[in-house]
Parts: sequence; structure tokens; C-alpha cells
Amino acid sequence: MKPESTTAIYAAIAANLAIATSKFVAATLTGSAAMVAEGVHSLVDTGNGALLLLGRRLSRQPADAAHPFGYGKELYFWTLIVAIVIFGIGGGVSIYEGILHLWHPVEFQNAIWNYAVLGFAFVAEGISFMFASKAFIAEKGERGIWRTVRASKDPTTFAVLFEDGAAILGLVVAYIGVFLAHRLQNPHFDAGASIVIGLILATVAVVLAYESKGLLVGEAVDPEMLRDIHRLAQSEPGVLKVNRAMTMYFGPETILLAMDIRFRLDLSAAELERTVDRVEKKIHDRHPEVKHIFIEADSIAPNRRTGSGAA
Repeated sequence: MKPESTTAIYAAIAANLAIATSKFVAATLTGSAAMVAEGVHSLVDTGNGALLLLGRRLSRQPADAAHPFGYGKELYFWTLIVAIVIFGIGGGVSIYEGILHLWHPVEFQNAIWNYAVLGFAFVAEGISFMFASKAFIAEKGERGIWRTVRASKDPTTFAVLFEDGAAILGLVVAYIGVFLAHRLQNPHFDAGASIVIGLILATVAVVLAYESKGLLVGEAVDPEMLRDIHRLAQSEPGVLKVNRAMTMYFGPETILLAMDIRFRLDLSAAELERTVDRVEKKIHDRHPEVKHIFIEADSIAPNRRTGSGAA
């Protein structure tokens, strides 16, 4: 896990905690539903940052008898919890507050507080977004944005980016709602902004949950890496063919590889063992994240199958 991702999480927590406090103060002084929604949004983002850090810490636990492949999927589980929190608390409360203020409009008081807090929040969120973008760009390389999200096995990288992006978009919506409600003396615009913010959060939560679900259930490596693993194995003179190779991520830096390989019939047991060792070494050297390799040997002798494994 890259240090840029951890830095982005800490930056997001610090920014969101300060922003949440200022938004709730402004909401209390002005009665703005949009500011309540934004305050809940920032408070949820603060808690989510803590959950992502918890997931990172738990995922680094060493493997044991109960979890022989390690605890890497803890990170995926807590990212899914973050998505649920964003959807249920962030989106749900924001939409509820908006509907409540539509039914029972509250006239603005001291609207200048809203503008001041929104300006401060925009600057703080911009700084946080800068850190998140830096971490994402470090992983992105030459790939497109959506392709990077789909290929990434460290959900904290895009989770923080999504949250910060939604926060900035929410601030724009909140400003528009507050401005129209203040200038036109119509609090329904403010209530509508709260509902829109809730829908933005719900959309981000669904995307994040979808990506986290795929990682938690178990995703294979990308086709390019799988083809490279095939080439590395078949580059050994004793290997005739790789019948099948199956992979699964157990964490951003932990991959399980199971291979069914057809070896030459004339290999002795000692030659076969050395060939397997060389195949494993080649794969480990090229792809160090492949931590566990299990090889089933096909056609060691006519009409005979056996299996060998290494981790």
C-alpha cells in the first residue's frame, strides 16, 4: 500500500473534522437545511477516514492458522462498511433533512455565516482533494480514470478521491441552494439542495459498494498480468503447456496463484522439483505481490497425475 494513500486519508480526516464543526455552527445560526446536510456529509467523511485507517491496520496482521492467507480482505470489508455509512447516514439524513424543510420551511437568519463556512470548506476540501488526487495519479499511470478504478486493488485510493470529489460537488450545490434561497427569500431552494446532496452521496456510495463487493468476493488479476504469468511458466524448458492458471486477490499486495501445468514426460522427480522452483522464482521476481503459488503437475508420467504446491 502506497504511503500517498495513507497521507490522503489523514488529510481528509483533518479537513472534514474542521469543516463539519464549522458547518454545524453555521446551520445552527442560520437554520439552513443544506448546511445541516453538508455538516452530516463532512462528519460521515471523518468517520469513514477512521474506518479506512482501521481497515488498513487490520489488513496488515500476519497470517495465522485461522487465516492462512492473511487478513488483507479486512481492507475490502471496511471499505464496504464505508459505502454503507455514506449511503445510509450521509445520503439518508441529507434527503430526510431536505424533505423535512420542504414541508416545514425555515427562513434564513444571518446568511453570511453560510457563505463564510462554504468558502472555508471549499478551500479545505480542495487541499484534501489535492492529496487524494496525488495518490490516485501515482497509481493511475497511463491508464484512464475509470480503468484505474476498476483495476485498483487498494480501494482506499479511490474511496478518498470519490468522497472528496462528492464533497466539492456538494459544496457547489449547497452554495447554489443557499444563494437562491437567500436572494429570492424562498427556503425551498435550500431544502432542494439538501436533497440533491443526499442523491450525490447515495450515487457515490453505490459505486464504492460495487467496487468493494467485487474485491471482497474475490477478483482475479488483470488479463495482461495473467498472460505474463503464462509466458514466464512456459519459458521453462521442462514445461510443455500451462493448462490453466487461476488467481485471486487476498489484499492489495497479496495474490494467490493456482496453476495446472503439463511437464515433459522425461523429467525425473529431481528435475521436476527444480523446474517448479524455477517457475515459482520467475513469477515471484516479476510479480512480488504473488505471495502464494500452488502448482498441479500434469503428465509427469503417462496416465499419471499428481500435485505439488508452494507458498
